[in-house]
Amino acid sequence: MEIIGYLASLLIGVSLGLIGGGGSILTVPVLVYLFGVNPILATAYSLFVVGASSLVGAIPKYRQGLINVKTAVIFGIPSIAAVYATRKFIVPLIPSEVFTLGDFIVTKSILMMVLFGILMIAASISMIRDGGDTNKVDTAKDEVQVFNYPIILVEGAIVGTLTGLVGAGGGFLIIPALVMLSKLSMKQAVGTSLLIIAAKSLIGFTGDLGHAIIDWNLLLTVTGLAIVGIFFGDILSKKVDGDKLKAGFGWFVLVMGIYILIQQLAFPMN
Repeated sequence: MEIIGYLASLLIGVSLGLIGGGGSILTVPVLVYLFGVNPILATAYSLFVVGASSLVGAIPKYRQGLINVKTAVIFGIPSIAAVYATRKFIVPLIPSEVFTLGDFIVTKSILMMVLFGILMIAASISMIRDGGDTNKVDTAKDEVQVFNYPIILVEGAIVGTLTGLVGAGGGFLIIPALVMLSKLSMKQAVGTSLLIIAAKSLIGFTGDLGHAIIDWNLLLTVTGLAIVGIFFGDILSKKVDGDKLKAGFGWFVLVMGIYILIQQLAFPMN
């Protein structure tokens, strides 16, 4: 299964390079089901993999002028604070056995994976909807940037908390927020989201350093493969229809999300 896991690690990066997101949705399932990592630890590992990969992906976007640093700072500060606090204080406080439903015990691991499955389904719907809209236009590109500070702060905090709980970057939430609330163009929103995801994921990961024993060999290997995948994805993005690809990937994520929910609720391993 490890060989398949390494190939899937490449796919994490390919997804980021192709469609600017989705890679984080794959990371936790790859770590849990292919490498046998505990779900709680997998969410921590995912933050590092996603953060490092997004940082590499953000570099060419910055050179192309597709990152709005001011927006990244305004959205990123509450998001970074929320993800760090969630990993440092909230996650360790969740009991091993959260609650029971009859004879079914909902453990911390099951709860995390169920939340992740729900997130995958929500993300897949967003990808299928956006990917299927081949006639969409970039309406924000000529608009003057106006910041709705209260809503941006709240949105950043919500995304940060969600990222801290399930270890996903939350790009499918960040990109629409940047377009609607900060009036960024779609291309700028994708680039800016990569910088936000990189900062909050890597800083959020530091919140786990005192609570978990890290297998750095595995973590750096998966991260390295994901980063290599980004370059392949960037090359492929110039040759394929990104909208159709995004919709197809969305259907794949939907199936995976449903599988995780069924597996955790009907055939729990933890």
